[in-house]
Amino acid sequence: MRALKLFFCYLAAAAFTGCASYHLGPANGAVAGDKSVEVLPFNNQTLQPRLGDAITQAVRQRLQADATFHLATSQPGDIVVTGVITRYAREGLSYLNTDVITPENYRVGLVAHVTVRERATGRLLLDKDLKAFSLVHVGTDLASAERQSLPLIASDFARELVQLLAEGAW
Repeated sequence: MRALKLFFCYLAAAAFTGCASYHLGPANGAVAGDKSVEVLPFNNQTLQPRLGDAITQAVRQRLQADATFHLATSQPGDIVVTGVITRYAREGLSYLNTDVITPENYRVGLVAHVTVRERATGRLLLDKDLKAFSLVHVGTDLASAERQSLPLIASDFARELVQLLAEGAW
């Protein structure tokens, strides 16, 4: 009986010490919501319509959901995010059994150059090309399938960008 109590004490001690390094809030040591982020509309230099709007909206929504930063809507933010979408492409992944030239599934992706600066000092915090992609099953209509994948690509891009912002050392 004594050995069983001792075992449970060791088990409880191991469980509590395993979580000792975990803390709530931003990973960079900043106070959650302390800094505000202003997301300027992304410039779309591709031929894909509405891509800039989708990316901008997804980044804003992801910032609000993450809550590491406060999204600046009515006043200028402490941190300014700008971006230029430079590439949008689709590549065939798998092809029809009856026709080896016609793709059945595509990988649709984009590349955007993102710049993040502190408004007060002008210091460059992030200057990087980010990529995002989604898999698309064509079915009967490629245009509809691509249009439906746009929110998925935007969400993937926003997740990557907000993660970089949240983990950055300011």
